[in-house]
Amino acid sequence: MSEKQGKTKPAPKRKNFKEQFDDEKTLLVFRKHPIVMRKGLILAAFGMLVGPLYTLILTYVDKSSPPTIGFFFGSLVLSFILSLILIFPWWVRWYFSVYIMTNKRFIQQNRSLLQVNVVDIGLDQIQMINYQIAGLEETVLRFGTIVVQTYVGDLVIKQVHHPERVQAKMVHILRDLGIHHSARTPQHEEMKQQIDGQEA
Repeated sequence: MSEKQGKTKPAPKRKNFKEQFDDEKTLLVFRKHPIVMRKGLILAAFGMLVGPLYTLILTYVDKSSPPTIGFFFGSLVLSFILSLILIFPWWVRWYFSVYIMTNKRFIQQNRSLLQVNVVDIGLDQIQMINYQIAGLEETVLRFGTIVVQTYVGDLVIKQVHHPERVQAKMVHILRDLGIHHSARTPQHEEMKQQIDGQEA
């Protein structure tokens, strides 16, 4: 009896995401550039103007009894709450839409308030990973497109923040796991050293 009591169950392994296997290790997690929330930010900006504009209109409509300072700050607080409500769905779509690379598979999770879309690709199905930065906006804000070529088709991931770094990390993960047997190029080694130096 004492021997049974002395045995303790091993603590469950911490999972980085819900669908992670027990023997699976998370190697890379990234999201899209916050630029994907630009429409929500524009709506939130208009929401912030509702209260002050309403106060301004009341000031000119009834000049004999203009709104008080308390009314102005109250309308400002309500405008702030309105802007949070307007941007919340866009923030959820950005924050909970992640791309995960483990030692077994590459997972795309796109989530919103009313929809969940998950793409699961085995690493052995990946043939090539490329990236593209095109146009002034993408060059200045440092985002672009990553194309994951597989045996069943291409997975196109748009508006990725620093796509050159993400692509370099993904390629090195595949090579370190022995999935891509080609030797590392000096360019990739230099890129990896720069990334490690920035994260240190």
